Amino acid sequence: MTLALYVPRASPVHRMPAGWKLLALAGLSMLVFAVPTLPMVGGALVAVVALGLVVARLPASLLVRQARAVLWWLVALFVLHWLVTDVLTGAVTVLRLLALVLAAAVVTATTRVTAMVAVVERVCRPLQWVGVRPARIGLVIAMALRFIPLISERADRIREAQAARGGSIRGLRGLTTTVVPLLVQVLQLAHTVSEALDARGADDVPVRRGGPRAA
Repeated sequence: MTLALYVPRASPVHRMPAGWKLLALAGLSMLVFAVPTLPMVGGALVAVVALGLVVARLPASLLVRQARAVLWWLVALFVLHWLVTDVLTGAVTVLRLLALVLAAAVVTATTRVTAMVAVVERVCRPLQWVGVRPARIGLVIAMALRFIPLISERADRIREAQAARGGSIRGLRGLTTTVVPLLVQVLQLAHTVSEALDARGADDVPVRRGGPRAA
């Protein structure tokens, strides 16, 4: 699954502070799990789609792409519940997961990464008293949001290159021939980024002010 990137629009959802949007996403997550009924999760899904398309004025292709990315997971989850529990439980589970995926897509598409990282750093600021660095947590989140679409782009390029050479891009063979070169590129990219961060002193421990001076 790929996260939606920021889509600039002049909408009330875009103007809403990032903290309130993340809080609303957390509240929606708790609501659909606390009230696992078909009307609730179905209504949540309709509300999320209406919010993204009508209020935020996001392109429909963005939400369709997010839903398509988890389509086979949803089908497998529904079949599993159909065999183990019942059809109603499977439908509730699938609609709940789809609503949360689309809600997260709406949040990421209407919120700049810098704004989300700033909120996370403010929330984690009290943890600095136990040795946790909020800036490092924000850096990890920013890098995750950046690398998810980058990895998806690399995978598309590998599949296109294999198709141009007449290779198989479908089925299990196509999956294995894509995963191996993608994994190599991801490891190389991670090594390059780690060297760059280390060269810039990202892992250095900041010097505390007011400490004892050397004699």
